[in-house]
Amino acid sequence: MVPRYARPAMTAIWEPESRFRIWFEIEAHATDALAELGVVPKDAARALWDWWATSPAIDVPAIDAIEAVTKHDVIAFLTWVAENVGDQARFMHQGMTSSDVLDTCLAVQLARASDILIEDLDKLLEVLKRRAWEHKLTPTIGRSHGIHAEPVTFGLKLAQAYAEFARNRERLIAARADIATCAISGAVGTFANIDPRVEEHVAEKLGLSVEPTSTQVIPRDRHAMFFATLGVIASSIERLATEIRHLQRTEVLEAEEYFSPGQKGSSAMPHKRNPVLTENLTGLARMVRGYVTPALENVALWHERDISHSSVERYIGPDATITLDFALARLTGVMDKLVIYPERMQKNLDKMGGLVHSQRVLLALTQAGVSREDSYRLVQRNAMKVWESDGQLSLMELLKADPEVTAALSAEEIEDRFDLGYHFKNVDTIFARVFGA
Repeated sequence: MVPRYARPAMTAIWEPESRFRIWFEIEAHATDALAELGVVPKDAARALWDWWATSPAIDVPAIDAIEAVTKHDVIAFLTWVAENVGDQARFMHQGMTSSDVLDTCLAVQLARASDILIEDLDKLLEVLKRRAWEHKLTPTIGRSHGIHAEPVTFGLKLAQAYAEFARNRERLIAARADIATCAISGAVGTFANIDPRVEEHVAEKLGLSVEPTSTQVIPRDRHAMFFATLGVIASSIERLATEIRHLQRTEVLEAEEYFSPGQKGSSAMPHKRNPVLTENLTGLARMVRGYVTPALENVALWHERDISHSSVERYIGPDATITLDFALARLTGVMDKLVIYPERMQKNLDKMGGLVHSQRVLLALTQAGVSREDSYRLVQRNAMKVWESDGQLSLMELLKADPEVTAALSAEEIEDRFDLGYHFKNVDTIFARVFGA
């Protein structure tokens, strides 16, 4: 975790004290259930909660000092609790194994992280929707292969982004449900030394589902899907960031990141206004995607359990969620303050002498009885003259001067095919599909 790219609420989930608090809750709730089943004295469960209610902050250095001797984090924690609670602590962890604590804790942490990420997505969606409606009918050029294609609106670009992030929100909700499972099933997952009802109780108390069948660990396909979902969200961030970076290029300059008073773009060139935030987002997206492959490789563990996944998850759990949280918040800020230049969009639309209307002329010729092959040839030969003139010539005027074209289309029919508004007749339909009626 790099502090530069971290926000407090998400970081707090992964702090050692937060982890130990979750561990205690797992152990105490399990002891409650064992007490109800008559396996341990009810006084033992009460003693844990009584101490917890009056105890000071968790002494992380003390636990770390014990672990330095035991070389086992869960045993170190249990030892520290026992030193503070006293004799009744011996009934804690009855029939449980370390993975019951570690995996259930990780499920709680990832579920809480998901809640923050879902909130992040909601804020981003709100901004994208507002900006999309603001520029619903702002004409701009659509590009394929980076080359002018046909007119679109800037609102449509943002509506596409909204729809993509709405899908990501649905994916994350599903991934949260998939990851939020509890396993309190003991060594190799057979419940030989602990009643399945203990697992059900702990799951209910922590807001988790029961893992239908664990080995000694929760199956890592769940985690793989979770981190893969984060990777998809990161890719969507990069897609929108890349669009903004292109639009801010000097040759395009249809939109740019907000440049605040006193901001500097370059240590050498005072004129520079660089897309530093979206470039940063592109890099952060690469990092989040980088955690997907290790999560996939964690699925194949040996037999009922090994710990090859453990060191991986100590990295990717905090780093992926903290980084994605920061990236979503940064993207929301970029889109909220994005400076948009409709006049430059119109200028770029008009730059190539009307070439963007070539398909409409092609279709008109075919509907007038000219073969598609000849229609394409007639439009293309005039379009290439405009292209080679760098837009100094007008496609409309060249077509009106071409006798083969005017043999099929009148000047008025040609002019009609250069109506910009024609391309936007279904914008309302698309917006209704994306945002609802």
